Amino acid sequence: MPRELRYGSVAKWFHWVIVGLLVTQYLVGWLMPDIHRGMLPGTPMMVHISVGVLILALTAARFAWRITHPIAPESSLPAWQRLSSEAIHWLLYLAVFATTLTGWFFASMRGWSIRLFGLIDLPMLTGADSPIARTLGRWHETLEWTLLVLVGLHVAAALVHLFIYRDRVMARMLPSTLMKA
Repeated sequence: MPRELRYGSVAKWFHWVIVGLLVTQYLVGWLMPDIHRGMLPGTPMMVHISVGVLILALTAARFAWRITHPIAPESSLPAWQRLSSEAIHWLLYLAVFATTLTGWFFASMRGWSIRLFGLIDLPMLTGADSPIARTLGRWHETLEWTLLVLVGLHVAAALVHLFIYRDRVMARMLPSTLMKA
């Protein structure tokens, strides 16, 4: 399968929508009340879970798109930058999948009925009080921080390319309207 040199509009749409949802998700997650034994999820938790499931679905679709529409690494980059870029991208996918799924396991372990944005019932991934789900749920916060670090590395690298190297690496993901400005 031939590899494109630039990200297409679908890949850019996935990228920027997921960025916006991740920002929303972290804000809601940090602002909602702490979870205590026996508590029922309130609106902030239901929004947090719903946005998480939406991020999971869009990331799965984006992953499928990336597999079927591969992008060639920027040819002007040294080998170590191409390799580290690929590694960070795959780690980002892995971290998003792991973070969202452990959150869903956590909610399932608590026995919470989950309705996607109050409209669609979501399945429980495990029974209430499942020891496996409890363990997976404990990983959720660690994975949140891991994802945040990976996103920070990704953004830092993009900014280095934009402001220090002054190459076109970041322009490959910017919306076309910004590239013309």
